[in-house]
Amino acid sequence: QVQLVESGGSSVQPGGSLRLSCAASRNIFSFGTMGWYRQHPGKQRELVAQITSAGSTTYASSVEGRFTISRNNAKNTVSLQMNSLKPEDTAVYYCRADWGLADYWGQGTQVTVSS
Repeated sequence: QVQLVESGGSSVQPGGSLRLSCAASRNIFSFGTMGWYRQHPGKQRELVAQITSAGSTTYASSVEGRFTISRNNAKNTVSLQMNSLKPEDTAVYYCRADWGLADYWGQGTQVTVSS
């Protein structure tokens, strides 16, 4: 079993920055792809960014150049640095991890971008 706990969500003004962190309950060295997803009210969850075990990254076009995903195997964390935030980035952000034949999700953290 794997538990993922997100942190770092908050309210911020447009143009601001936030850093989300996801802590895993076990060593992530053996994990496959890890990623961040978000869900806007009334909409389906969507991929924001993901990083493979080899360090390859993928970003949604809407966040390319503004968000950076990173993975720290020593600290068992995956982070999402979010810069130049926009009101449309407001959502609940979820961490996801592939491990073995299953995937695991965190409980989510709220990000609100508003003036």
